[in-house]
Formats: sequence, structure tokens, C-alpha cells
Amino acid sequence: MNLVESLERQMAKPNSEIPDLRPGDTVRVYVRIVEGTRERVQPFQGIIVRLREGGVKQNFTVRRIASHGIGVERTFLVHSPRIEKIEILRRAKVRRARLYYLRSRTGKAARLKEQYKQPAAATA
Repeated sequence: MNLVESLERQMAKPNSEIPDLRPGDTVRVYVRIVEGTRERVQPFQGIIVRLREGGVKQNFTVRRIASHGIGVERTFLVHSPRIEKIEILRRAKVRRARLYYLRSRTGKAARLKEQYKQPAAATA
């Protein structure tokens, strides 16, 4: 038995802290950053461009626009101990699994339509 197989067996149970991630979601990922002897939590907010399944090796790529319109992409391991938490801020309606076309778009052209939310059922 190797290390990867034993980790996959441990992670086989669904983790309640990990939300249901989909491409097009706007998320805020809280990442632990170590600077010398100090450790702090830094948020990274952007749109999920890619989601790769694979058990313990599951990862997702988040793209955000930094200052002066420069795009920054960062890939996170879902089960990483460096990730404090993941918040889903907004869900978008997309028709693709990989949103690489956002790389060539800027400004209003890079916006995604928000997914329709169904109203709560009235109980009578």
C-alpha cells in the first residue's frame, strides 16, 4: 500500500467543509501564508476557470483581475491543509467545463450571467 492510496482511503468520506464547486462560480479562497515565523490568512477572490476531479488530487483554478487589468490565475488543491475555507459568493450560468476564453476578454466582455435562483416555496 502506498501513501497516495492510504490518503485516498481517508478522504473517501465526503468533507462537509468543501462546498459544491462548479466552473463559473465566484469564490473567495482563504489561504494560509507563512512569512518567516509568522502565519496569516490571505483571501484570493475570483472566478473558477477549471475544475479537475480526481479524489485526493482534486484541484481548481481561480482567475482574478489584479491591478492595471492584469489577470492572475492560481491553482488550489481542494484537500490542501493550506486552505482555511472556501466561500461561494456567486454562481454563474456557463455552458463549458473550462472557461479559458475569459483570458482573452477584459472589462464587461469578461462578465458571466448570474445563475437564476428559484424563489423559496411558499408554505401555506
